[in-house]
Amino acid sequence: MEPLIAGLVALMDPNLLVLLFAATLGGVIIGALPGLNATTGAALLLPFTITMDPIPAIAILTTIYCAATFAGAITAILINTPGTSASATTCLDGYPLAQRGEAGRALGMATISSTIGGIISVICLMLAAPLMARMAYNFAPPEYFALTVFGISMLATIGDGTPLKNIIAGAFGVLLATVGKDLLTTVERFTFGFNELSEGIGFVPVMIGIFGISELLVQAERLSVERRQVFMKTIKLPSRADYARVWKTILRSSGIGTFIGILPAEGATVASMIGYNEARRWSKTPEEFGKGSVEGIAGSEAANNSATGGAMVPTLALGIPGSPTAAVILAGLMVHGLQPGPTMFTEQAEFAYAIFWSMLLVNVMFIFVGLFGAKIFARVTFVPVQILWPIVFTFSIVGAYALDQSMLDVYIAIGAGVIGYFMRRFGYSVVPLAIGLILGGMLEKRLGQSLIMLDDQWWLMFTRPLTLLFFVLTILALFGPLFWRRLFNQRDPMVSTGE
Repeated sequence: MEPLIAGLVALMDPNLLVLLFAATLGGVIIGALPGLNATTGAALLLPFTITMDPIPAIAILTTIYCAATFAGAITAILINTPGTSASATTCLDGYPLAQRGEAGRALGMATISSTIGGIISVICLMLAAPLMARMAYNFAPPEYFALTVFGISMLATIGDGTPLKNIIAGAFGVLLATVGKDLLTTVERFTFGFNELSEGIGFVPVMIGIFGISELLVQAERLSVERRQVFMKTIKLPSRADYARVWKTILRSSGIGTFIGILPAEGATVASMIGYNEARRWSKTPEEFGKGSVEGIAGSEAANNSATGGAMVPTLALGIPGSPTAAVILAGLMVHGLQPGPTMFTEQAEFAYAIFWSMLLVNVMFIFVGLFGAKIFARVTFVPVQILWPIVFTFSIVGAYALDQSMLDVYIAIGAGVIGYFMRRFGYSVVPLAIGLILGGMLEKRLGQSLIMLDDQWWLMFTRPLTLLFFVLTILALFGPLFWRRLFNQRDPMVSTGE
């Protein structure tokens, strides 16, 4: 109870509250701009938080995460273009409602659903993260190594690429993590004569490059795309009939989103799709979906916003990012010298609960920002990309240089941006690369500690129950889908023969 109260007291600094409100507005603007998303926004702001104290720095990143995820609904409803991929399913019913002159009703439903989903997920975060950390407190290096391997295996299901391409991208990220000095042997590897690389490739310039600069290059190909906006007079709160119709959907999608968010490497996009599908499955009027159903909006928005809190559970408790944006936040924790995991809830509990309270506060702010500011924020969707993306590029370069005042970091950011651009062009997701870079260092460190602990008898790992469990889960994550596909393909001919 004391850490819970201490975290709330730490958040009551007036300067920090003003900063969080400004971050909420900034996050909404980022989420409302087509092409920008929570991950890109957090990556661009990451270097500017380095000089801050840890609590304000991480609170700002988590605020951007929550606010940008919520704001994607604004463009999804008004111009049929999701500000973030997590709001793609909101377009299906939000835009038809807007075309019928009910844009205010659609945005009101999105605001309330996002707020409730976010609050429920943060409450679950407060309860689940300490429990998971307490369970992991007895982990030894072999258990952490196996857990990290399991986290890397989950990269197969994240991103837009095929499972094989995602694993290749993640392996490339792990390879980048080997650059620099080996902590156990002090041998320098792949530095190519650059002393700056002896400490390894920094998270910040890579994040800026693959999320910010690569997106700039992708958007440069879409300069001719025109967007049509549906105008509205005012935003309306859902009526009693709307509440009676959607309250079960909101609770169901909040639970789904929180659970999906907790799964390593999943995120709000997957949660919104499942939440939308389940809303349609349980609806009494499924035929209205795709034509302007408030249940569809509620199912999508409650799920994608609840996934933000769920994604922070493995991020803080285990050090395994639960989403792409959580990977950027995890990088921010490491840059500030904080180690996610069980010790965070024993030695730095005040910090952990301050983050919880900040996420709860920003979800409450959505009501005021969404109801009173959405009409204003909708206008930023028509900022010409010829103006927007040069500004993003400038922020990217300044952010990469500001960390260590090193031009090498600028070159790394530009190089990562070019690599990210070509990865996207050829169907490779950049998200597994980012997470692979973060987990690669953990993987090598835990393996070295495990071998020292087991006196180089690596096979003894399989005699430890939890380690063996994580290895089994890794095999199932990698080969389970292939096994099931082959199993069903073998059954199909039998079924057709019986007919």
